[in-house]
Amino acid sequence: MAVIREQDVVEHRMHGATFHSYVAPSRGSRELSAWRLEIADGTVGVPHRVSREEVLFLLSGAVTTTIDGETATVRAGEAAFVPAGAQFAIDNTSGELATAWVTTSAGLRATLADGTELSPPWAA
Repeated sequence: MAVIREQDVVEHRMHGATFHSYVAPSRGSRELSAWRLEIADGTVGVPHRVSREEVLFLLSGAVTTTIDGETATVRAGEAAFVPAGAQFAIDNTSGELATAWVTTSAGLRATLADGTELSPPWAA
């Protein structure tokens, strides 16, 4: 059984969010990627299209998700499901830090509105 310790986690920052990578192909996983996401209050998410399904489980705080134009508030203890191919953005205007656990399958790619394609390093 592999145990990933806090001190071994790789941290990445992008678009006002911090990604703490626990599980990814670059860390030995063949099928999954998982990370802890921290979104500071006042962060307005960058819309992007995802190539794989994602599940975002909110651990603390509250965020506003927009998935294919549909906006919803997600609070601690709730989850958002993002279908593969969906346009997705996440904002935090709650007045506090929001923290989530995110999982997806290996090979995730994100496409920004300008057509730029990314392979997020926390999921690669």
